[in-house]
Amino acid sequence: MDIQITTKKSDGVERLLEVSVPLLAVRDEEEKTAKRYAASVRLPGFRPGKAPAAMVRKRFKDAIRQQVIETLVQEAFKEVMEREKLDVAAQPHVHDVKFEDDKPLTFELHLEVRPKIELARTHGFKVARGVTTVTDEQVSEQLETLRDQKATWAPVEEQPREGDMVKVLLSTPQKDGDEMPEGSPYNLVLGGGQAIPGIEELVMELAPGETKERVVRWPDDFPDESQRGQSKKVRVTLEEVKRKSAPPLDDAFAREVGDFDGLDALRTAVRADLEEHATRDADAGVRSALLDQIVDANPFDVPPSWVNRMIDAYMQAYQIPEEQRRQFAGEFSAVAEKQVRRDMLIDALADQEQLKASEKDVDERVAKVAEQRGADPGQVYASLQKAGRLPEIERSITEEKVFEWLTSRNEVTNGTDL
Repeated sequence: MDIQITTKKSDGVERLLEVSVPLLAVRDEEEKTAKRYAASVRLPGFRPGKAPAAMVRKRFKDAIRQQVIETLVQEAFKEVMEREKLDVAAQPHVHDVKFEDDKPLTFELHLEVRPKIELARTHGFKVARGVTTVTDEQVSEQLETLRDQKATWAPVEEQPREGDMVKVLLSTPQKDGDEMPEGSPYNLVLGGGQAIPGIEELVMELAPGETKERVVRWPDDFPDESQRGQSKKVRVTLEEVKRKSAPPLDDAFAREVGDFDGLDALRTAVRADLEEHATRDADAGVRSALLDQIVDANPFDVPPSWVNRMIDAYMQAYQIPEEQRRQFAGEFSAVAEKQVRRDMLIDALADQEQLKASEKDVDERVAKVAEQRGADPGQVYASLQKAGRLPEIERSITEEKVFEWLTSRNEVTNGTDL
C-alpha cells in the first residue's frame, strides 16, 4: 500500500503519526472482504456462495466494514514500522480511526521508541566507598535480637507493662446513648502501636480479671478519618497477661542457636556476618553513586511505559491494591524512573562493551550453586530453569561484569564510616 505517513509529534521517545491509506487500497480490500463473505455466508433462498454481492454487502455491511478496518490498520502498521525503521518500546496505540465512504482510511498511531543511548563518557568519575567498621555495640544488638527470637511468653499475675502481651475484651458503643455491647477479644503487645494510646493506658491500669470503663479520645492521625478526634466510652476487661522471657546470653544459648562451641564463637560469627553485610552495602553504595554520575553525564530519555511497568512491579511487591495506584504512582514515579534509567544504562554498557553473560558464565554459576548445595549440577540447572530463575542469574552476572568494568576505569576512594 502506498500509505501516507505524517509526523504530528516527535518529543523524546514519543511519536504521534497520522497514517492515511489511499482510497484505491480501501476499495480493493472492501472488494476482497465482500467476496470472502459472499463465498461463505448463507442467505435465505440462495445456495451457499451464490447470493448476489450487492445483497451480501448490504446485509453484512457493518461486519465487512470492521474487518476492512482491522486488516488495513494491521497492514499499514507493518508498513509504517518498515518504512520508518522504528524500534518500538511498547505496544503502540491506534486512535481517531476515520473510515468514510469514498474516502481514504486514516488513523493516528501513538507509540514510544527505544531511545538510542550514546555513552560519550564512562570514565573519569570519582566516588567514595564508605569504610564500614562493625562496632561492639552492633554485635551486642544483633545478639540481643537473637535472644529475643528465642524468648518465650509466660503468664504473670501482675499489672501489665510495656512489652507484655495481653488478652483483653474491648467494647465501645456505636454512638452516644447506646448500650455497651459485648466485648470483642483482642491480643495486643503493649507499646507496639496495635492499640491507640488511651486504650493502652487503660489496660496498664488493670490487674488480670479487672474491668474498667473510661472515655477515650481517638488520635488526630487515626487511619479512619471519620473517627479522628472523637471521644468514646470504652470498656476493657483484662483477661490475661504474658511476659516475654529471653534466655541468658551464655555458652548454652550459643549452642542452641547453632553449631557453636560457645558464646565467643557465636560472637565471632555474628561479627563476621555483620562485616559481610557492611561490605555488600558499601559495594552497593559505590555502584549506585557511580551509576548516578554516569547517568548525569550521559542524559537520555526514558519511555514512560517502562516507568509504569516498574511502578506495577513495585505495587505487586508491596501488595498495593489497584485503587491506590494513582497515589502510589505519584509517590514512587521518581524512584521507578531512576531504577529504569539505571537498568537502561547497564544494558547499554553491556551491549557496548560486550559484557553480557554467556551460556558458559551461567553454567559455571549454576555449577557453583550446585557445589554449595552438594547437588548434581544438571538437576540444579533443571530446577532453576523450571522455576524461571535462569534469566535472573544471567542478569546478575551481567551486572557484576558491568560494575567490575566501571570500577576498573573510575576512581573509588575510601571514605568515612557509613
